[in-house]
Amino acid sequence: MRTRKFFALILALSLMLTISGSASALSPFSASPVNPLVPIVKQSSLAVVNIDVEKTERRSTSPFPFEDDPFFKRFFGEGFKEFTRSVPMKGRGSGFIVSKEGRILTNNHVVAGADKITVSLQLQDGSKKTYSAKIIGSDPTYDIAVIKIEPDGTLPVLELGDSDKAEVGEFVVAIGNPYGFEHTVTAGVISAKNRSIHTQEVNFDDLLQTDAAINPGNSGGPLIDMSGKVIGINAAIVPYAQGLGFAVPVNKAKEIMNDLVSYGHVKRGWLGVSVRNVTPEMARAYGVEGENGAMISDVFKGDPADKAGIRRGDVVIELNGQKVKDANDFVSKVRTLAPGTTARLQVVRKGKKMTFNVKLAERNTTGDGSVESTEKAGRTERVSGGSDALKEFGISRVSPLTDALRRRYRLDSESEGLVITEIDRESQALADGDIREGDLIIEVNGREVTSLGDLRGAIGGDNSIVLMIEREGSTFFVMVSKSGK
Repeated sequence: MRTRKFFALILALSLMLTISGSASALSPFSASPVNPLVPIVKQSSLAVVNIDVEKTERRSTSPFPFEDDPFFKRFFGEGFKEFTRSVPMKGRGSGFIVSKEGRILTNNHVVAGADKITVSLQLQDGSKKTYSAKIIGSDPTYDIAVIKIEPDGTLPVLELGDSDKAEVGEFVVAIGNPYGFEHTVTAGVISAKNRSIHTQEVNFDDLLQTDAAINPGNSGGPLIDMSGKVIGINAAIVPYAQGLGFAVPVNKAKEIMNDLVSYGHVKRGWLGVSVRNVTPEMARAYGVEGENGAMISDVFKGDPADKAGIRRGDVVIELNGQKVKDANDFVSKVRTLAPGTTARLQVVRKGKKMTFNVKLAERNTTGDGSVESTEKAGRTERVSGGSDALKEFGISRVSPLTDALRRRYRLDSESEGLVITEIDRESQALADGDIREGDLIIEVNGREVTSLGDLRGAIGGDNSIVLMIEREGSTFFVMVSKSGK
C-alpha cells in the first residue's frame, strides 16, 4: 500500500513538472531564454532613433479679448498683429532608419514646421550619437515624413515587412521615445485592421489598431512583428482610453516614401469630385438600392470626372471592380491610384447603373481651389413673384433666376436652378440642413429644377425631400422635413 502511494506521489510530481515546463516553453512573455521578444528587441532597437525638433511660433500678447472678431478687424485692421511675439517650441518623437544612406521614416506631425531637427542614435555600447537632419518630403494625408542624416559610419537598418499579411491577434512590439523615456519597449497584439480616425484635425484611414502601449513621443516609431520586420508606423492614440493605439500600415508608407524620395511630394491621382455618404432619403430619391456607395456632391469643371461625364447626384457603387462602402472608403480607394491610370467607376444615376472610365490627372498640391466667401448683407425688400411650394418645408419662397437675382445673390451667370429668397426663421429646415437665403436649388429628389413647374412635379407627397444646393460655387445635399414649429 505504501509502495502504491509512493509511486502515485512520484507520478503527480512528474506531471506537475511536465505541465510547468510546457507552460514556460509556450509562453511568449516568459522570462526563459525562449522568449521571442528579447532577440527582436536586441535586433531592432539600435535602428530606432529619437527625434528632437525646435520651431518658432507666433503667440498673441494682445490685451484685447476680441482680437479675432471680424467686427474689430474691420475697424482696426491687422493692428492686433503687433501684439504677438515669437516663442521657441520644442517637441519629441521617434523614427527608424530605413536605408544605410541615412533615410529615416517618421510621422509628418513630428517634424512639420520644424526649424531644427536633431536625431539621436543609441550605439552598441550604450552611448549616444547625434546628427542634424533635414526633411526630404512629407505627406500630411497619411502623416508620413522622410528625413535624412549624413552618417559617418555604418548604420543599422530596419527591414520593412508586409502589413497586408498582418493578422488580427498576432503579437507586435512598439519601440519609441514616450515622454522622453528613450527606447521604451512595449508589447501587445494587433487589435484590428482598417480603422479610421476622422476629426477636425486628422483624417486617417486603413490604420492598424494595437493594444501595445503607445504614448506621446512614440509617434513615428516602428510597430514590429514577430519576424522582426516593421509592419506599421505608430501615429495616434485615443487619449481618454487605454490600449487604443494606431499605426499607419507600412505598405502605404513604402509607396509614400518612394514618391517623397523621388519627387519630394506624393503623386496622387486626381478625380475632381467631392463626395458624401448616402442617407436613406437620398437612396430613395436617387434610385439607389441600400445605403452603400458615395454620392457625388460636386464635379469640378474641366477635371477628369467632368470630362468623362460624371454628374452631381451620381452614386458611385464600385471602383475598379471593388465595392464602395461609403464616402471615406471611396476617397481612400482613389488615394491609392496613380496619376495617368484609368479608374473604372460604376455609378447609379436615377436608378440606372452606368460605367465610366476616367483617366486620372495629378492632384494639384499648390492649393485647394477654395474661394473666399463674402457674408451677404441683410435684405429687407420682398422679392416679387416666386412660389411658396416649399413653405411646408420651411422655405417660404423660391424664385426662378433673373439677372437681378443673380446680381443680388452673386450667383454664377451659368448656374441654373431656383433661388431661395425667403426662409421661415422658426422652421425645422434651418435645424435640419442650414438652409440660407440665396442658396440655389439645383435638384429636388434627384430631378433637376429650373422652373416652378419642375419644382411642383419633383416634390410629390413625401414628408421629407432631398435638395441639391449650390452655395458660393460648391454643391451639397440637404434633407428637409415638413416643418414642425
